[in-house]
Amino acid sequence: METSEPDPSCRLNGVLGVLYGEFTDALNDRVRYSVTLTRSALTVQRISASPGRAKAVFNLTDCVGCRAQGGPGGGDVGAYFTAYFYPFRRRWMSAGVARQRLEQRFRVALVQDPLANLQEAERWARAIRDASELQAPRREGVVYTEVRRPCRVMILVNPHSGRGQALQLFTGSVQGMLTEAAVPYTLVITEHQNHARELVRKADLSQWDALVIMSGDGLLFEVINGLMEREDWQEAIQTPLGILPGGSGNALAASVHHYSQSPPAWNEELLLSCGFMLCKGLVGSMDLVSIHLASRQRLFSFLSLAWGFVADVDVESEKYRHVGAIRFLMGTLVRLASLRVYQGRLAYLPVTEAPKLPKGSIRAHHPPSTPQRSSLCSSLPCQLIPNTSPNQNSRHNHNSTNSNRNTITNSSNNAFTTKIPETQCEGKTRGQEDSLLPGLDQPVPESWTVVREEDFVLVLAIYQSHLAEDLWTVPGAMADDGVIHLFYVTAGISRPALLRLFLAMEKGGHLACGCPHLVYEKVKALRLEPVSPQGMITVDGEMVEYGPVQAQIHPGLARLICG
Repeated sequence: METSEPDPSCRLNGVLGVLYGEFTDALNDRVRYSVTLTRSALTVQRISASPGRAKAVFNLTDCVGCRAQGGPGGGDVGAYFTAYFYPFRRRWMSAGVARQRLEQRFRVALVQDPLANLQEAERWARAIRDASELQAPRREGVVYTEVRRPCRVMILVNPHSGRGQALQLFTGSVQGMLTEAAVPYTLVITEHQNHARELVRKADLSQWDALVIMSGDGLLFEVINGLMEREDWQEAIQTPLGILPGGSGNALAASVHHYSQSPPAWNEELLLSCGFMLCKGLVGSMDLVSIHLASRQRLFSFLSLAWGFVADVDVESEKYRHVGAIRFLMGTLVRLASLRVYQGRLAYLPVTEAPKLPKGSIRAHHPPSTPQRSSLCSSLPCQLIPNTSPNQNSRHNHNSTNSNRNTITNSSNNAFTTKIPETQCEGKTRGQEDSLLPGLDQPVPESWTVVREEDFVLVLAIYQSHLAEDLWTVPGAMADDGVIHLFYVTAGISRPALLRLFLAMEKGGHLACGCPHLVYEKVKALRLEPVSPQGMITVDGEMVEYGPVQAQIHPGLARLICG
């Protein structure tokens, strides 16, 4: 039997591009099926004498793989092939649809030769795999590359993330899917803070086609900065990165799911969706943001920069980690009870095009020096890992001495400058030049907008659509839109109004709330200089040193496994 025949465009029964066969049910030899494989679908129809035979069509876009195996022995000369699908199906106990696992298994017993039957089963399995790889769910207008197949994956798992169930979630939901898709992987359990950062900084990346993080967002922060600290950072940061939600917030996982234009999903449904995209292996671009701290340390961020209410909730809710994602709601209620106002100065470089607002939003014209009001709020970042800054010994102890030294002075052009301690050295992080950023000790350029208000409840810069699984912060954002979405809330907002904004954010409706204290801008770069002597600043949920900070977007610098 010819085993090298090209699939799925082989000739069988004189038809080009169609594979046809008749097989029995894997559990009942008396039930027979006709099976037809085309370039886009696997069609299964039960063979019976009665008219109106039931037919099922399985879209190969939903197929992650197909495996063949010989019979169990004991005189069974048959072989088997099993195709694995994850289509959208209606939920059993609630409204809406979500990806659910289905498998189709058939017994091949065309002849009495076990080897010949196995070869036929392998031919079908290979044909289904090849056809399904060509039918990945691509979005119109998006340029993808693909991971090499078979894709060699390093999967890093933080066993303490979220409720401490990341490893159990991997073995229970993801491991089997990777086996079905024939994705070879090496599992690495992180043992301490910055373990992943150190590992990827030194690893021979030629052994891996992708790095996948099974955790909250904090572990990916480590991996990205480890890659950017390498001598070969330009090549290293091109390694495709994947995310599997295993933490409390899971912001990037929720964003990736949203970008695939799939219906909303949470918890294990979200994990299944991200696992499906990993198996499909499509790779798109992802923006990174370069962030400069007062100590001259440079970090790279994929998610957010936060100061004030958002950062407070993220850090202070750490004590509620054992309850999972609801920790952020608990932290929000606690912080609302004693709402703080922070003094500081904010400036940004706006994008040239006007932000597109949802239908029903109203935006008035303002002079360039006045920030444009919109209706938005900010919310809570996700997974927290202890601070990586060398200037802080604890995530809960802030370097007030450092923040007091970083005094802010007015410049002649209404910008502001910061005195940077000369005793602090440059960080080790490499990366391309931040051409839009002056030194932190220099005034911002005249092309920047300086915010007149100096009393804030929060400032949030975000570059993904979600800030947590249930916080749809920027409905129009994409992973590679080349924009920092800047939100800030000024003093004077009431506690009920701030809570309403958070509740509206659950479905992305906060952009139409008309809150007069909330401002939204699309920017390319920004600078934030706190005046309040104490406070918290987080980057991707990681607490960093408190003090002046500035950031610039680098479009498409990294690569992300997505759908």
